[in-house]
Amino acid sequence: MQDQSKIITKESKSSFYYAFSLLPREKREAMNTVYAFCRKTDDIVDESNEDENIKYEQLRKWRNELEKALHGQSEFFLLNKLAKIIRQFNIPLEPFFELISGVEMDLQKKSYISFDDLIHYCYRVASTVGLMCIEIFGYKNNSAKDYAVNLGIAMQLTNILRDVGKDVDKGRIYLPQKDLIKFNYTEKELIQKKYNSNFKQLMEFESERALYYFQKAEQFIDYEDKPLLFPARAMQHIYLKLLKKIKNKEYDVLNNQIRVNTFEKAAISLGVWAKYSLIY
Repeated sequence: MQDQSKIITKESKSSFYYAFSLLPREKREAMNTVYAFCRKTDDIVDESNEDENIKYEQLRKWRNELEKALHGQSEFFLLNKLAKIIRQFNIPLEPFFELISGVEMDLQKKSYISFDDLIHYCYRVASTVGLMCIEIFGYKNNSAKDYAVNLGIAMQLTNILRDVGKDVDKGRIYLPQKDLIKFNYTEKELIQKKYNSNFKQLMEFESERALYYFQKAEQFIDYEDKPLLFPARAMQHIYLKLLKKIKNKEYDVLNNQIRVNTFEKAAISLGVWAKYSLIY
């Protein structure tokens, strides 16, 4: 059976592809498999036009098949390969099941009351991925786990800011309701995609939160772990650039498609790799 993990990773045009393309082959192939699992899990909810009850059932089956892959044999080639990667790199199981629960939250909640509620979601759908990845990258200090958790939150918050308009089209509002109230910007205005001074102030506030978690992550990465974690560092710089671009557009994500292009992603990844390969 053809292994689709590399194809899934490459066709997604994800920042992940560029960040770990310079890993040694064994680790690169492991990352392709982990990313393909994450992508497929997310697609059950985001890419399918099925009824929500069917999506719940598909997630339940996906979770059960992951368990089968770990303890026997799944009908999904990808999950069987993932189970081998988990054993090979001794990756904790909790992040994989937490990710599935996080994706399920998109079926359960269309909005979040407070930032504390949103943080729980960010941990499940993003920090978990970081906790999977660092076991493949390798690290010497346990603080790398705190680095992964905070970087995941920072990156997911940045994704949320970039995709405010797209998400509202799907009926989802990730910006906390308490923050909308604080800046006197209504859900109705967001649905109508009204860009005004209140929206700009709201987005600036949320951007500062994302920046805070990038800075917090930085506090937990040990000097000797930086070379091993260069793919995560590359992702960090790519997303910081995205956050800067959002700011440069005066936070008008409703009328602008803001992204880091392919050349920029590749250049950043190569630059980070070269820095840690030549200096350390």
